[in-house]
Amino acid sequence: DSNEIPDVDVEVSALVLRYNVRWNKWSKCASLGTPRYDFACCVCNDKIYVAGGKSGLNSTRGMTSAEVYDPVTGRWTDLPSMSSLRYKCVGVTWQGQIYVVGGFAEKDDSVPTMLTFSPQRCSAEVFHVGAEKWDLEAGMWQLDVPPNQIVDVDGELFSSGDCLNPWKGHIEAYDENLNMWTEVDGSRFNPPISAMERLYLTMAPIGTQLYFFAGYRKAEEPTKTLSVVYIFDTLATVDAWRSLEPTEEEGENELCSHCCVVQL
Repeated sequence: DSNEIPDVDVEVSALVLRYNVRWNKWSKCASLGTPRYDFACCVCNDKIYVAGGKSGLNSTRGMTSAEVYDPVTGRWTDLPSMSSLRYKCVGVTWQGQIYVVGGFAEKDDSVPTMLTFSPQRCSAEVFHVGAEKWDLEAGMWQLDVPPNQIVDVDGELFSSGDCLNPWKGHIEAYDENLNMWTEVDGSRFNPPISAMERLYLTMAPIGTQLYFFAGYRKAEEPTKTLSVVYIFDTLATVDAWRSLEPTEEEGENELCSHCCVVQL
């Protein structure tokens, strides 16, 4: 029967691809040492660090393992393991260290249950690059729902929401001294097209500005996607928000990951 859907083997891949911006071309890199998804990833000292995630589609718990890729040698190297199992965690480079924040986290020897609160979910693992060791930063995220994104702008960490609600209606900044997240003055913003269904939202820092890339489905034209860019100036005292001209495309776009910034 031509209408039958064939069985397809699906597995977690260790494949890593590299994109050449100048040549608009993808090529293969060395594969991850451990296949994983829903993991933290960031760049420090021109090397790519990954940590946590799941290694199997049927896995119910995260991993403690971490590894680093050196583009010069083209090799992945195993790093010391984190103290907690984590997946759907967020990676960010801050103050020269690697931060793996939040996620569905628990101790390796804990008994998994949905009814038990795990303080690891509100914590962060900090990898000291020079010493090659992890420390636990308790309470850095405050929520047991994983963050959506955390980015560094001029030495300050910013977040706009969590994985369930990537936009809370404002931006929050991390106060290192108080170990808490506080609302950024002037960051409250309700998009004029908020009545539409949002398909995705991601942000990227460029200089001292935060660029938010959002896609919406129009109720009257559900087969089209409206893409909008909102820009927040972290140094502005008034009128910190502006937007670029939206674009409209046929079909529904889907964002499977987050964006990044490439300097040429």
